[in-house]
Parts: sequence; structure tokens; C-alpha cells
Amino acid sequence: MKKYLHSLQLPRETNYKTEVLSGITVALALVPEAVAFAFIAGLSPLTGLYAAFVMGLITALFGGRPGMISGATGAVAVVIVTLAKSHGVEYVLATVVLAGILQMAAGFFKLGKLIRLVPHPVIFGFVNGLAIIIFMSQLDQFKDANGNWLHGPTLYVFLGLVLLTMLVIWGLPKITKAVPASLSAILLVFGIVSVFKLDTKTVGDLASIKGSFPPFHLPAVPLRWETLSIIFPYAAIVAAVGLIESLLTLNIVDEATDSRGNGNREAVAQGAANVLSGLFSGMGGCAMIGQSLINISNGARARLSGIVAALMLLVFIMFGSSLIEQVPMAALTGLMIMVAIGTFEWASLKTFTKFPQSDILVMVLVTIVTVVLHNLALAVIIGVIIAALVFAWDNAKRIRARKRIDEQGVKHYEIYGPLFFGSVTAFNEKFDVHNDPNEVIIDFAESRVADMSAIEALNKVTERYRKAGKKVHLKHLSPDCRRLLQRADAVIEVNVMEDPTYKVMSDA
Repeated sequence: MKKYLHSLQLPRETNYKTEVLSGITVALALVPEAVAFAFIAGLSPLTGLYAAFVMGLITALFGGRPGMISGATGAVAVVIVTLAKSHGVEYVLATVVLAGILQMAAGFFKLGKLIRLVPHPVIFGFVNGLAIIIFMSQLDQFKDANGNWLHGPTLYVFLGLVLLTMLVIWGLPKITKAVPASLSAILLVFGIVSVFKLDTKTVGDLASIKGSFPPFHLPAVPLRWETLSIIFPYAAIVAAVGLIESLLTLNIVDEATDSRGNGNREAVAQGAANVLSGLFSGMGGCAMIGQSLINISNGARARLSGIVAALMLLVFIMFGSSLIEQVPMAALTGLMIMVAIGTFEWASLKTFTKFPQSDILVMVLVTIVTVVLHNLALAVIIGVIIAALVFAWDNAKRIRARKRIDEQGVKHYEIYGPLFFGSVTAFNEKFDVHNDPNEVIIDFAESRVADMSAIEALNKVTERYRKAGKKVHLKHLSPDCRRLLQRADAVIEVNVMEDPTYKVMSDA
């Protein structure tokens, strides 16, 4: 057993007590989250709990980031709720299986590295928006079963227990780190409620979590193209949402632990977990930033904590439901509020006067979209698109041309700055075709031809000089630019001048 546990740890020595206790804490926090997300999706509570168990176990064993926690998530629930209402749970399960296959394909084709394209302001906005969502979702716990705000003694008791939980989580690590502060706070509040017989909300007030081992079940859907046409759009969105949220969570945990995970391996593990979740009656999911940060803040760094969390969740479902249903919701609410506070990038508030306005705009917009729409993938995609457009606009303005005429009467245009779709208009305006001498050299020693729009711009420039009866040469094209021109040779015609007196610029 010891040898097996050793194979699950990071290169550093594993603290088994910390891993186990943190896993138990995470399992307790997973229960209300999984139930709530199942309700959002319009499914039974056990569908969310089964997904949390399967997702958590598979990704803990095979994922690309030890210490990261996966389970049923709100991002996935928001996507599948419409399908659940229109076609029922069987179509949801089939969608989850197909989404898992798409995620595995993304991992096998090594698309996980595309997360590097997400700029830091987008990550800031994503994290801040997620922190606000986590906090706002806890406000529902301050309402009764009819949706009315708590008041009077009921409110005071609940609020007092929440504040006590937050105080213990904040203060206990300053005294000792022998046990996770989160678990200590939950046990303390549970003990106070039990001893003093306080009337307050418990996990059981949400729904019963009693169940059996997740049953294997092939989705009962017709095997025809019509079915695929129904579930594929949902599956594609679930796969995209799951990968984006999981890979961003991986990056955040990487920063928190000063280590590096494997995005492609995580994509394959997430996909396999979703396939099995759909086959074992689960609603599917992805990485959970809140639970992952709980785990990391408790000191867990190995796969063991995630395995313990998943197995303890199964124990709760099969054997400990009566006890877990008595856990006060105030304790879990206080825990999640502390997670929200810890998740928020408070340092990002200092950037408003230091970062470029475009970065601030992207960060704020991603935060707003995340909070308002609860669509994390859409928020990230919008942020990346805006950041890319801003980058293109800024670089489009950087195209310049130094002009000189040498002793032979040849005019030189020395281009610097990238030549791409955004800068071709400014590039074309640099040339005075009618007044230039009969021979012109365009020097790209400090520039780069980046795309087909740039090649077409070169073609138009040479065509303008040809019509004027003048000769134009291109110099100092980098090897990749030359390859691009060669591939385009069948489409356009460009006159490239070989110049042995200059070293050709390369990517090395």
C-alpha cells in the first residue's frame, strides 16, 4: 500500500495525513455543490453526486495536475439544462459521453497548448468573475425553502455560524497547520449545532444524498443521425467549456504551487472521466477551481487527496448519507465564501493605473460576462478575441519605412514592423510609385511577411511598379517568409531578389 501511495505523489515528500484530511474536507464541500448543480441542470441530485465521484476519481488518478479537483460544475449544468428539459436525461448522458470523446481527441491532438493563447488580463477577469459567482451563489443559503430571505433569530444563528467558520479558517493556520483549517471549522460548527440543538439549515434540507454505487447504464437514445444532430452541438459546447475551465484552473493551480501541469494529459483525463460519467449515470463536469483551491490551501499537493475526496464522496452516498445530511450549511457556506475571497485576484485592482487601458478593458469585460452570463467559456473566448484585435490594431500602427536613394540612383524602402492583414493598408501607402526611380528595393531585414494578406500586398506593390515600367526587388526575407511566398507562387507572382552580401534573417 505504501509503495502504491508513493507512486501518486509529486517529487517532494508527501504528507499523507494532510492529503487524507484535505480529501475529506473537499468531499464535504463537494456534496452541496454537486446537488446544487444537478438542480440547475434539471436533474436528480444523485446525477450530480455520481458525476462528482467519477470525474474526481478518474482525473485524480490520470489527470495532468496532481492536487486539482474535478466534479459536476455549474458551467456544464448551464449548457445542458435546455437539453434536459427538451429531451430528458438519456440525451444528457449521451451528450456527456460524446463531449468526453471530443475532449480526449483534443488531448491526443495536443490542443491543450492552445491555452497559452489566453492573455493574462483574460485570466485575471476569469478568476475574478468566478470568485464573484462563488460568493453570490452562497447568498442563496441565506434564503428559506420558499426563496424568502432569512430574518430574526434564524438569520442571526446562520450568520453567526458562517462568521465563526470564516474566523476559524482565517485564524487557525496562524496558530497551527497540523490539521486543515477548513475541516476543523466544519467539525467545530457541526459540534456546536449538535450540542446546543440549534435550528439551522443542513445539507439534508437541500435533498437526500442516499444512493448506491453509480449504476452502469448505456444512454437509451436512438442510434441514428437525428440523435447525433441533436446532441452534437451541446456536446461540442460542453467539451469546450470543460477544457477551457479545466486548463485555466490548471494554470491557476500551477501558479499557486509553483509547479507545472500537463494540459494535454489533463484534456485526455477529463475526456475519459466524462465518458465514464455518462456511462455511470453522471451529468459530467470539469475541473472545479473552488474545490481545487480548498485542496491546495490545505497543503495537499499529490494525487492522493483527490482520490480520497472521490472515495469519501462515494462513502457518503452509500453509507454516510444520514450523517452528512446533518452537516450545517452555514459551515459549508462560510468555507465557500473564504474560497471566493482567496480566489479573487486582489492584486488586479492595483493594475487600473499601471496597465494599458486595453488590458483593463479586457479584464473588466471578461469579469462582467462571467458574472452576468455564468458562461465561463464565452467570457474567455470574448476576452481572447478582444485581446487579439487590440494586439492586431497596435501592431498595425507599427509598420514603418525608411527611405533613401543610393549612389546608383536606386531607391531603398527599409521596412520595419510586421506586415500582416492589419498593416497592409499602411504598407501600401508608403510607396510613391509615380515619382520613384526605375529601380526600387524593398528591404525586409527588420520586418516579417506574416500571412496571405501580406503576400497579396507585395503582389499589388510589384504590380503597380510593373505597370509604371519600373523594377522592384524584395530583400532580406526570412526563411519562413520565403516558404510562404513559394507556397503562394501558384496564386500570385512576386519578384524576390537574392542578395548574397547580406545574411538572411532567420528565426534562430
